[in-house]
Amino acid sequence: MNYIQRAQDLKEETVAHRRYFHTNAEVGLETPKAVDYVMEQLKKSGLSPERCGHGVTAAIGTGGKTLLLRADMDALPMGEESGEPFACPTGTEAHACGHDFHAAMLLTAAKILKENETALKGTVRFMFQPAEETFEGAKDMIAHGILEGVDAALAFHVGPGKMPPGLFMYNAGGVMMSSVDGFKITVHGKGAHGAYPNSSIDPINIAVHIYLALESLIAREADPSKNCVLTVGNFSAGSAANIIPDTAVLQGTIRTNDKDCRTLLVRRMKEAAVGIAQVYGGTAEIEMLSEVPPLVCDRELTEQMAGYLQEIPGLTPVPGVAANASEDFAIVAERVPSTFMYLSAGFEDERGEAPAHNPKVRFNEDVCAIGPACLALCATRWLE
Repeated sequence: MNYIQRAQDLKEETVAHRRYFHTNAEVGLETPKAVDYVMEQLKKSGLSPERCGHGVTAAIGTGGKTLLLRADMDALPMGEESGEPFACPTGTEAHACGHDFHAAMLLTAAKILKENETALKGTVRFMFQPAEETFEGAKDMIAHGILEGVDAALAFHVGPGKMPPGLFMYNAGGVMMSSVDGFKITVHGKGAHGAYPNSSIDPINIAVHIYLALESLIAREADPSKNCVLTVGNFSAGSAANIIPDTAVLQGTIRTNDKDCRTLLVRRMKEAAVGIAQVYGGTAEIEMLSEVPPLVCDRELTEQMAGYLQEIPGLTPVPGVAANASEDFAIVAERVPSTFMYLSAGFEDERGEAPAHNPKVRFNEDVCAIGPACLALCATRWLE
């Protein structure tokens, strides 16, 4: 089968899938509309989908080796300002990262592969995953057996920005994306009237000193030859100008491309928070919100997949790509040989100015004729 031509023939169908997910954006583990739609479309294509944790799986093929194809399908908890006529109307969810494309492209790839099932030299398993943005979805589906019997795994991510469609970006054997350890530090002090701070244990003062200490971890303790980022994105305390509250909260993330740096920074974050709180008479409670390792692509598998993609006319390889952002596909890649690639879905004009996770971001739907072909071709060729 000519996968490239078939994906082109099904482009409008893929676009329709994408726009359904986009308009009906859902966040987190519970994505009932997406789950129902995926189940319905897979059945229409002749597959027998099943629930797997909070996600959906299906398989086709003839036994032998098993390749997992994964797509996430959750959105972000934000409003949308893209101006697209199919924008999510809720004002509280938006597909600003491109997961709507991932799910749509995998639906079409499943249809194409099902049409060619008798020619497959092994088995393809499909993983439609929720909650990538909260780093819960991969763990959930792994706990429910999605990786049992899997020999290798492949995932694509679309990339917006000022670039044309037709690029595929990869990293053969290196760290493709950083780890992410999300944390929540709750500082417990003693509230008081603002006129009498001496009778308080001020949690805001403690939290400020913790914040400054965390900044110093990157400046003075992280290996400068590695990528290390510590960001506090939420600092909240109190409800009135003349009341010292009982608690203050810091929430943030630690990201790095190095395993040893990750261990050091997470440990020192905890030590700094607890120690500084004690110095000022309070206590610090630490909750880890996410614990995802760096995404390391298997060299042999990545080189194989990159070779297959170069069989598609018009695709341009961009090797050696890495990002400070994080991806819970890393949890899959820890367990089975895996590779993760970007497909460009940008514009070279003003439509490409907004990045991912921006309310104004726009994606080029021309990738809908490319992504399914990439998935189907890579699966077929690798199983051969």
